[in-house]
Amino acid sequence: MSNASEGPTPGFLVWRLSMKWRVAVDRAVGPLGLTHAQYSLLGSLLGMQQSGLRPSQRRLADHTGLEPLYVSKLARALESAGLVERTTDPDDTRAVQLSLTEEGRTVALRAVDVVRELLEQQLAPLGGLDGADTEAFVRTVTALLDVPIPGTPAPPKESQKPKAPDQPTKE
Repeated sequence: MSNASEGPTPGFLVWRLSMKWRVAVDRAVGPLGLTHAQYSLLGSLLGMQQSGLRPSQRRLADHTGLEPLYVSKLARALESAGLVERTTDPDDTRAVQLSLTEEGRTVALRAVDVVRELLEQQLAPLGGLDGADTEAFVRTVTALLDVPIPGTPAPPKESQKPKAPDQPTKE
């Protein structure tokens, strides 16, 4: 039987870390007129476009882990702000494809730089973006993310996903 004095559970720590990260990103991208969720959409869209993809809202929802309805709402708001273009998929008229406008690309690139700097600060205890402890942390978190939620299909393997622009690369 668990005892509360044994310390926080892994689930509680993951939740606290995700909340801390969300607040930090909201504050960092706020001056650019973005929320964390909007940044997640723009940053992911930028990374996918740089990989030659023009994703549907559904594919972007799968990539970000956001609900499809929320991605649709975010995309409409970003379209109204002139940052995203929404068009009907020529191969599936039920699907909506997303792409960054020129202004959206500019804002996304600035936001990625801001978040990369934030990542460097937040990962300093692990040796920064290039630290060995950060690499181990990324492997651990990836392994946890690869575990399917009961009752849902397994997510695509990390190697099958396009890299988001705020993810460290080995170059």
